[in-house]
Amino acid sequence: MQLKRADVVTGGLALLDAEGLDGLTMRKLGAHLGVRAGGIYWHFRNKEALLGAMADRIVGEVTATPLPPGAWDARLAEMAHRIRRALLAHRDGARVVAGTYVTEPNTERGGQQAVRVLTDAGFPLDRAGWVVFAAMYYVLGHTIEEQAQRAEGDWADRGADLPDTELNRAMEAVVRADPEERFTYGLELFLDGVRLRLAEVRP
Repeated sequence: MQLKRADVVTGGLALLDAEGLDGLTMRKLGAHLGVRAGGIYWHFRNKEALLGAMADRIVGEVTATPLPPGAWDARLAEMAHRIRRALLAHRDGARVVAGTYVTEPNTERGGQQAVRVLTDAGFPLDRAGWVVFAAMYYVLGHTIEEQAQRAEGDWADRGADLPDTELNRAMEAVVRADPEERFTYGLELFLDGVRLRLAEVRP
């Protein structure tokens, strides 16, 4: 059976889940798919192109279901939570998406949806783009750290022998917190700032 582009992406995600991003190579992927690496290069000119397609597949579920109606900030928060869940669904998912500049369909739809939420709320188009970019950085950064903490598993113990300072107590509270609760808190801090900026541009 002829290898299809979608098969390569599916295989890449399966290998990602098994080996992690650092273990994902074109050679290993070819072996996983039962083809020579050249068969993969027929569909993707290099690993970066493959990772872009994998990133697009990862974020595809964000727009699979329409956003519920409601206030712009609630809708933007819903998108952020959906992106985080999509990234967490795959090992190193946040690192894959963060390391790419994707112009494929799912990513385009998600970005368009987020920009439209903000322009409908009253943001100028250029500032809407800036807000979306900043929000995506927050989601990616938080989730990269969250996945690293999951992978290593001992973050809560690393500070056990450190001096009893305010900083160390604060950091212990960070690493022992529920990641979703911590994410939601940070997202609300971000949205508070966006609300202030929106008040400045609204007539």
